[in-house]
Amino acid sequence: MNKIRISAVSYTNTKPFIYGLQHTGILDKIELSLDNPTDCAQKLIDDVVDIGLIPVAATLSLPQWNIVSDYCIGAVGAVNSVFIFSNCDIREIETLQLDPQSRSSNNLAKVLLKNYWKSDYQMISDSPDYSESKDPKTAFVMIGDRTFGKKDKYPFVYDLAEEWQHFTGLPFTFAAWIANKPIPKEFMDEFNKALKYGLDHRAELLKELPHRNDFDLEDYLMHKLDFNLTDDKKKALYLFLDYIKAL
Repeated sequence: MNKIRISAVSYTNTKPFIYGLQHTGILDKIELSLDNPTDCAQKLIDDVVDIGLIPVAATLSLPQWNIVSDYCIGAVGAVNSVFIFSNCDIREIETLQLDPQSRSSNNLAKVLLKNYWKSDYQMISDSPDYSESKDPKTAFVMIGDRTFGKKDKYPFVYDLAEEWQHFTGLPFTFAAWIANKPIPKEFMDEFNKALKYGLDHRAELLKELPHRNDFDLEDYLMHKLDFNLTDDKKKALYLFLDYIKAL
């Protein structure tokens, strides 16, 4: 069998999965690349890879896709790494700057602004300084490791997974393991076991990660992130796609 080409997100939230892939025999059967979420999705869309841990919103750009794992990047309540940072109440913003590394989280922000907060705003997708805001009526989306330690720097901070749960009563699925073609079941079974191995060895992984004074990595990987792709997370995934289509 040819090696299965896999792209995974390079953020800390994916490190348990990478640990599992790198510490089991499956590593000899795959070609693994680590990318930011947007590039990960584009590789799957362009058929550069066979499986990607992609933002779920990107599935709308795939003619064919299948979920190939029991695991995901998700949260039940606050995730602590996907935010809108703002200088004013979210219902008062005039401009929203999007995160260039994001698909799902930008769309999640837009879904919540339209349907939950019912805010009227202008959207900027290519702001050169998107990751900061001095304007009192400008907010911005930011995801991943770049948010670590940033919560105390803005007066209004919105955890988008937590706000989604307030809105829908459901958990949220940010990214799932998606294939753009049929994958042999034997491989998928072994792949799932490798991912589970990584999740089961998060304590060992944490010992390898550099300590941060501004962010609790143990709480993040053990409690804030919820990696099981449950029925409720699948329900949330498809509901989210419906909301995106209605934007």
